Amino acid sequence: MLDELNILVVEDEALIAMEVAMSLEDEGAEIVGPCSSVATALTRVTDADAAVLDVDVRGEAVFPVADELRAAGKPFLFHTGRDDLDTLRDRYGADVPIIRKPSGTTGLSNLLAEMVRRKT
Repeated sequence: MLDELNILVVEDEALIAMEVAMSLEDEGAEIVGPCSSVATALTRVTDADAAVLDVDVRGEAVFPVADELRAAGKPFLFHTGRDDLDTLRDRYGADVPIIRKPSGTTGLSNLLAEMVRRKT
């Protein structure tokens, strides 16, 4: 499903990062990261075809990474436990999916594959 796609994973919780990465790898993706800081993730945006972004990464908003991905025309989704989803929708619009934690990782793979197909 995600064969040969480079997926950037930005997540500061090690167990969640590992679960997401392994799930995406099982679908054929190559994982960029996982990155546990915004600064590291920003250096890896060019390596990615798409991304899964935690919103709060070590107390810092992931918005600079999302902005870089958007500027590069690369699809991304938010994978978050935040309750204030309206902030994300106001900033990025309804076209950026928001997946609430905890979530099943199968949905992430399907959604990413669909998003990449729409971009090509």
